[in-house]
Amino acid sequence: MDEGMFVELNLPRYEFKIREFREGKQIYDVVRKKFVLLTPEEWVRQNLIAYLSAEKHYPVPLMAVEKKLMVNNMPRRFDLLIYDRKGNPLLVAEFKSPSVKIVQDAFTQVVRYNSKLRVPLILVSNGLTHFICKIDYHSGSVVYLDQIPDF
Repeated sequence: MDEGMFVELNLPRYEFKIREFREGKQIYDVVRKKFVLLTPEEWVRQNLIAYLSAEKHYPVPLMAVEKKLMVNNMPRRFDLLIYDRKGNPLLVAEFKSPSVKIVQDAFTQVVRYNSKLRVPLILVSNGLTHFICKIDYHSGSVVYLDQIPDF
């Protein structure tokens, strides 16, 4: 498979359905069940979805992509939200293009979404560097983890 401008990520390799379309390449999103424009950020998202599903056993039916959320009366969209089996938000993720260095702004964006969701796990990744933290709302502590926990 030729990804062209899509770099090798710091993740295992996965096979994807990719097709040429008027606007450019499209990749099949197993969560949204449709082809979407293949941007560098989408490349990261699809690889992380594959990783979370295949390696960490997060069920695809419990994932939501780019759903709208109101934060301080402003519409926002999260990149990926994973629910637990009871329907409670479990993990929220923000993805950046591999060319974008992960900085405080990416964390601030996810934390802003999380103020509404109160998700215990936050993931920020550009496909090359991954940060995952666990938030304990009772103690107010934030712990950075070495790896993404299994589902």
